Amino acid sequence: MKHYILLCMAVLPLAVFSQNFHADVFAGVATYQGDLQGKRITFDQSHPAVGVGISYDITNKLIARTGFTYGTIAGNDTKNTTAKGIEFRNLHFKSAVSELHLGLEYNLFRLEGKSITPYFFAAIAGFHFNPYTNDSAGAKVFLRPLSTEGQGLTSYPNRKNYNLTQFAVPFGGGIKLRISDNLQLAAEVGIRKTFTDYLDDVSSTYVDYAKLLAAKGTKAVELAYRGDEVAGAPPYPADGAQRGSAKTKDWYYFSGLRLSARLNNKAGRTASGKNKLGCPTKVY
Repeated sequence: MKHYILLCMAVLPLAVFSQNFHADVFAGVATYQGDLQGKRITFDQSHPAVGVGISYDITNKLIARTGFTYGTIAGNDTKNTTAKGIEFRNLHFKSAVSELHLGLEYNLFRLEGKSITPYFFAAIAGFHFNPYTNDSAGAKVFLRPLSTEGQGLTSYPNRKNYNLTQFAVPFGGGIKLRISDNLQLAAEVGIRKTFTDYLDDVSSTYVDYAKLLAAKGTKAVELAYRGDEVAGAPPYPADGAQRGSAKTKDWYYFSGLRLSARLNNKAGRTASGKNKLGCPTKVY
């Protein structure tokens, strides 16, 4: 009996520890803010996003969380109602975004005593993106290799190619509902501050038509400025003419519902008051 009690004393902390883990599933939308989408928080031009993750209850209010989220962001000048004087630019893009994050979440109230609570979170993340567009024939074309603003060209040594894998700072919050002791549902808005201005492949100024044509070919100049697809548009802009704004970096957002399920149902207790290993829930 003594050995049995000692075994239970060793196993029970592991059972309680495992009870604090949750499996998370996210479903919602992805949006972005940048040169082709001026609104900061909006559902305009949003696309589906999904994710999975693991969270751990450090305390009744503080949770550690990690997860992977995948979505698509997009922007189009014809729908960019906040920007002025860019109707002849006629640019548009899409990009898949894959993100892996690690962070902390804080519940304003303990869910053991309430069925609902606001919460906030902050994290660090690594993400991958790769902007593309469809040319006038409908073909999918990735934009980074075209150096549409002279990135990587010897004629523009100060314009370096942007990296497709970068860091971001996710933060945000939402409302969490306790469905049961083992199931929670949250409505969440998550903002991602990035350190790149090229989610949309647009940042600063146009480069010289002839130099871009010689270095990257006709597809590059065709997609750097798409005014020829708009009636009455002026010709390709001069070298140095404004194409975007480098004053602020781009942002992206994941907003939606997150379902969280406890991985170990009350540490595996049975109706007899013992856990699945046969240990009593209390050791006297």
